[in-house]
Amino acid sequence: MRCRLQLCVLGVMMLCSGLWVHCKTPLSGADLDGDVNISFTIRGVLGVLGTKMSLSLFTSFDLTTFLQSLSAIHTIEEINNSTLLPGIKLGYEVCDPCASPTKALHCVEHLLAINGSLPALVDYTDFRAPVKALLGERYSELSIAIAKLLSLYLHPQISCSSSSPVLSDKLRYPSFMRVIPSDVYQAQALVNLMSHFSWNWVGVVYGDDDYGRAAYQSFMEESQGKICADFEKVVPHYLDHVDMDKHIKDVAQSIQKSGAKVVLLILKPQLVEKLFKEMIQTNTSRIWIASDAWSMNRYLTKMKDINKVGKIFGFSFSMGIIPGFEDYLKNLRPTPGARNDFIEEYKQLRLNCSLSPSTCAVDDVLQAVDLREAYRERVAMYAFAHGLRTLLTCNESVCSGDTNFPPWQLVESMRSVNFTLDGNTYSFDENGDFADGYDLIMWKENNDERFIEIVGKFLLKNRDLPWSKCSESCPPGSVKNQSKIPCCYNCVPCGEGNYTNDWDLPECLKCPDGMWSNKGDSECRKFEEKYLDWKDSYPITLLAATGIGLVLVLTSLIIFYVHRNTIVIKKAENTMSCFMLLGLAVSFISVIMFISRPNPHLCRAQQAVYGLGFTLCVSCILVKAYRTFLAFMAFDPDRQHELKKLYKPLINLVLLTGGQGIILLFWLIFKSPRPDLKWPGTGMVKYVVCDEGSIVGFGVMHGYIALLAFICFFLAFKGRKVPHDFNETGVIIFSMLIHLFVWLCFIPIYIDRNKTEQRHIVQASAILASNYGILFCHFVPKCYIIFTMYFHYNTHILITQSEFIRSNTSLWSYACALFL
Repeated sequence: MRCRLQLCVLGVMMLCSGLWVHCKTPLSGADLDGDVNISFTIRGVLGVLGTKMSLSLFTSFDLTTFLQSLSAIHTIEEINNSTLLPGIKLGYEVCDPCASPTKALHCVEHLLAINGSLPALVDYTDFRAPVKALLGERYSELSIAIAKLLSLYLHPQISCSSSSPVLSDKLRYPSFMRVIPSDVYQAQALVNLMSHFSWNWVGVVYGDDDYGRAAYQSFMEESQGKICADFEKVVPHYLDHVDMDKHIKDVAQSIQKSGAKVVLLILKPQLVEKLFKEMIQTNTSRIWIASDAWSMNRYLTKMKDINKVGKIFGFSFSMGIIPGFEDYLKNLRPTPGARNDFIEEYKQLRLNCSLSPSTCAVDDVLQAVDLREAYRERVAMYAFAHGLRTLLTCNESVCSGDTNFPPWQLVESMRSVNFTLDGNTYSFDENGDFADGYDLIMWKENNDERFIEIVGKFLLKNRDLPWSKCSESCPPGSVKNQSKIPCCYNCVPCGEGNYTNDWDLPECLKCPDGMWSNKGDSECRKFEEKYLDWKDSYPITLLAATGIGLVLVLTSLIIFYVHRNTIVIKKAENTMSCFMLLGLAVSFISVIMFISRPNPHLCRAQQAVYGLGFTLCVSCILVKAYRTFLAFMAFDPDRQHELKKLYKPLINLVLLTGGQGIILLFWLIFKSPRPDLKWPGTGMVKYVVCDEGSIVGFGVMHGYIALLAFICFFLAFKGRKVPHDFNETGVIIFSMLIHLFVWLCFIPIYIDRNKTEQRHIVQASAILASNYGILFCHFVPKCYIIFTMYFHYNTHILITQSEFIRSNTSLWSYACALFL
């Protein structure tokens, strides 16, 4: 068996070294040395200097294969600059097989040669070729020829476009892999398309080569019982065939005579061009179904009178955009340290294009070829790199494996790769093929030319054809926003609190009570309620501050009652001070009502208790300030006498507090505070807060307190120079300034609608700050004086202290400033 295998290899070597085709090109047109090298072939590129380019002479300078080679090189540079293979540099060598199987074999012999020739060995399991994989060929007949030779060495071959089902036979081609599906699946896609439009009477034209025959056979097997063929025509695949024109005319006549309005063309682009020219001359229009061999060919879209041939549909391998590739082509130059004769020849052919378009030997690659056609080369290079990464045991910093490995090891490693590239996941199936499906395309008219548009996909997982000519279906969680064109629309996500649970619904549904949804959700869920809970940190802080405040209020009340007969308490008006302490206690208690889950009674009590309590306290201060102001009017006895008639402390207190009571009564009757659900954009969290109900009522209540505080400040400021024992103007000024400043800071938080959940926290804090301001200014200094002077207090000390107070600022102002 080994001898037979050895003889087979020697025979192939002799055939390769003895056969030469008339393609005067160097064996290697581009190369870059690396730690691991890959070779690939470019059909019909070199050796055409001075030749005028035309659509029929694709073998002169094939821009499509040139672009695909540049895509592979660009991807190699990208991988070398990434951390996919740390410490490993990929190299490449490129050969031109001139569209000939024998020349392709000669290229492979050159790429695998060691010291200029292929070694004849008994066992090739330890054969270590200078290149570790081959990328190519474009057409199936060339790939089959190369695969037969490479299979002897189990050398990896990766194709980006050879789709013949024959190559899925792993017994004959064990080292062949491709990053596209087999034509077996293209046949299923074609039959699905025809069935979708009820095209069950068609004509078929295919090329007489491995690709054409295999694709035709797959189509006929798949279409049994579904599609019927009116005629089947075969065309020689060699362009220089002596009877080529005769065959094309015969096919054209069959199409004209046939009643089938749909024709499937499984041909190479050059043959399609010849057939279309014949159709245009005879003014024959049909619906054409393109195989993957020519469905993306941009040359054909620019043919003269291409719009006369009729509608064109087809399938191509799934494509994508290569990041940075367009910029790479605009600044086209060889890789640093590399040689690339293809780029140099392309630039020479383009040398005179800037002077006159008629002098161009080749079109601009950016304009002549669809860049998406080169995407599969990018996928192939990443499949090769991921196989290497596994084989060489690479991590993020180093590859520990030996780069001089036998090629068969890479075959096993690549077969098991599963990687993600540009958002898509790729892997090989058991036949070494990709199974990611096809793009359904349509050639649409654009003036005198055509442009290629993807209108759908054929997915191999479900063998379905989900496609739309204009817009994709809107998934659950979104609705259709209709445009001026009935078949076109945009998908708009449903807002918060709304949902859709089916495809293509016209409007969003509202979530039921007690449930909510985020933007773009397809269902409603129960939300999380958030409010000032007893166990949270900030409510605990509020409770602690409230408790301390109430203790200070109670302590002050006890001290004032026990020492009510002392001159300090008498001068401070004991009755008014007790009412002040009562108002402060009520105001402190209102803070507790901001904690726990709001309910209607609690929401009303929060504002009413605070409003009445603090108004009572400020009213007492106002009575005191008015008394001091009357003393200031001593220089005008008549006016003082008139104003003194208004000084009725208890009546004043009742009237001032009653005014606030009336305001609160109207507020609670007409539009009282109530629990509300606020959604400040925090997803599934619902803030349960007390809504103020009437903003006017809320504003008038606080405005009334602010008005009383300002009057207190004004009266105290006017009477600040009154030469009176225990003058309280200083502490009144300080405490009212604190209150006005604190509530002035509260206004921006209240106005900001995005901080709804923070309003009540800020309001509770403002209440505490105002209460403590009055407590520390009015009561703590008096308690301090009583404790320090109680046992030493006598009339002499009082007289001395009074004289000191008259000659200096108020002791209460001093004490207040001390505590603040």
